[in-house]
Amino acid sequence: MSKIISLANQKGGVGKTTTSINLAAALAKQGQRVLLIDADPQANTSSGLGVEIRELDNTIYECLVNGIDPHTAVVATNTKNLSLIPSHIDLVGAEIEMLNMERREQLLKNVIAQVRDEYDYILIDCSPSLGLITVNALTASDSVIIPVQCEFFALEGIAKLLNTIKIIKSKLNPQLKIEGFLLTMFDNRLRLSNQVYEEVKRHFGDLVFNTVIARNVRLSEAPSHGVSVLEYDPSSKGAKNYIALAKEVIARNK
Repeated sequence: MSKIISLANQKGGVGKTTTSINLAAALAKQGQRVLLIDADPQANTSSGLGVEIRELDNTIYECLVNGIDPHTAVVATNTKNLSLIPSHIDLVGAEIEMLNMERREQLLKNVIAQVRDEYDYILIDCSPSLGLITVNALTASDSVIIPVQCEFFALEGIAKLLNTIKIIKSKLNPQLKIEGFLLTMFDNRLRLSNQVYEEVKRHFGDLVFNTVIARNVRLSEAPSHGVSVLEYDPSSKGAKNYIALAKEVIARNK
């Protein structure tokens, strides 16, 4: 049975989608069968993996709102072992449509249950909010990875996310754990990056991944080519960082 991991932080611009794409690809490169679910209405994960969203019949929206079989929404990617359930702008309205549904917090969990046995890892890219779809993602997950940007306001908003996780653990998903805090956009030439790393490490100790994701122009360029950085430039620092992260995640889950 697969390990289900959400990538969440309601603060935007922290490298959440970049991590979703490239960690999924790196796990796939390690021989793991991976499904990536784009649960963000911006659909950047979908377009970043080369999916032409306008040509899709089914997305995560149809799975959640219309109850369609998720197998009909799964698309292949350019990376062997990596599949995707894409998103769509329609997902913006899904939260309103889900409000009156029975067990509305469990809808994504029910979707994933239909495909769970076919993968080793299922990653969910959450939107930068703590709305009903993110609650669904955390309710469906075994654990959550929290990307933290190496900047002055790095810890701002994390308390709110941790409180949401605490509420979901107490009411909806007692098994939910924090997989780890991931430092992104790290620049070891900057004193601030090192200070943020030390502060996060002091707050969260062993929950902080040993791997940090360095600032790397290749990470920014890859999505415009519709591929992960591992396909775009496998020798880049960004690709090497995400391979190291994938190995760390696999080691934590042995």
